[in-house]
Amino acid sequence: MCSRFVKLSIATLISASIGLSPLAAMAADPAPVGAPAAVPATPAPAAQNNKAAENKAKKKAKKDKKAEKKAKKKAKKKSKPATAQQ
Repeated sequence: MCSRFVKLSIATLISASIGLSPLAAMAADPAPVGAPAAVPATPAPAAQNNKAAENKAKKKAKKDKKAEKKAKKKAKKKSKPATAQQ
């Protein structure tokens, strides 16, 4: 009885290790040589830089627009009392 249990346990462990070995190999080497994912990795930072620059430009334009709007509002407020006095 005990030998059957031992044999079954060993067989289970061996089959589990064989089943999991491809996963262990993938975890150990995430980018194998000749993988298509390794080639486009170099242009990606350039694209990120472009995106970052575009975002900065958009933010700056938005700030400028906001400041201009604020200045107009302020000028409009100042001109109202001046016309009321005359």
